[in-house]
Amino acid sequence: MLVNKSNLELVFINLKTTFNKAFDAAPSLWQKTTMLVPSGSSQSDYGWLSRFPRMRKWIGDKVIKALEAFKYTVVNDDWEATVEVDRNDIEDDNLGIYSPMAQEAGYSSKQLPDEIDADLKNNAFANLCYDGQYFYDTDHPVGEARTSTSNKGTAVLSAATTAAAAASYGAARTAIMSFKDDEGRPLGLIPDVLEVPPALEATARLICENEKLTDQSPNPYRGTATVIVNPRLTSATAWFLHVTTRPIKPFVYQERKKPVFVQQVDPASDDVFMRKKFKFGAEARAAGGYGFWQMSYGSTGEG
Repeated sequence: MLVNKSNLELVFINLKTTFNKAFDAAPSLWQKTTMLVPSGSSQSDYGWLSRFPRMRKWIGDKVIKALEAFKYTVVNDDWEATVEVDRNDIEDDNLGIYSPMAQEAGYSSKQLPDEIDADLKNNAFANLCYDGQYFYDTDHPVGEARTSTSNKGTAVLSAATTAAAAASYGAARTAIMSFKDDEGRPLGLIPDVLEVPPALEATARLICENEKLTDQSPNPYRGTATVIVNPRLTSATAWFLHVTTRPIKPFVYQERKKPVFVQQVDPASDDVFMRKKFKFGAEARAAGGYGFWQMSYGSTGEG
């Protein structure tokens, strides 16, 4: 193939089409537990989480929720996946080898939010959220009295002791449903998603899907949550229970720029002129953050 402007445009249009098809077809999990928040600058502030309003009986003057002294900012990161195309491969019509690369770039771009989301969960016992505490912690301050409230446990979820695992799940479920706002009113949260690593899939499905537990006792938790098996979770013992039915979800995917296909095909560029290398790939700007800790319960599973 003659390497000229029109042929280069055709080559990269075909690669972009391949990229877009793979992007559209790729699966993703993050939307189940994480909310998309568009970002209009290099970073976004989530201090507003401390003053989220709830309806209350209007007696006298309206009660204005003041912004507490929390500052929680999520800074956008740059992301990329780049592939080089040798000019000889264009001249020799040897472009078939680049189609799988374009597909993988598209697939990976679609799953970027999943990777960011999993990173949030893998580090949620050690990363801070809007109130200055670890996202999963035993002493979140609530209300003017700064009452310590816990959304963290250590209970094991093991197939060897399914009845005990079900009790651990039930305790986490009760904890979430007992959370109150800063005025002492129940938040009315009902968890509906149990997220586990592959090692805990069997136990999670027994708890949420079976009529009976392994000791043949009735299972009171059947149908109380959907099971998500996340292969990106790095701990084989940690598990998470989430509330996902509200407009605000436990985790944040902050998107500054959606993944886009980019290319470098100018023959006058240094890489092309000096090294006969064209480039294509994907670019994005995004980051992850933590929403309301009250909408999730995490256990290390360490006992």
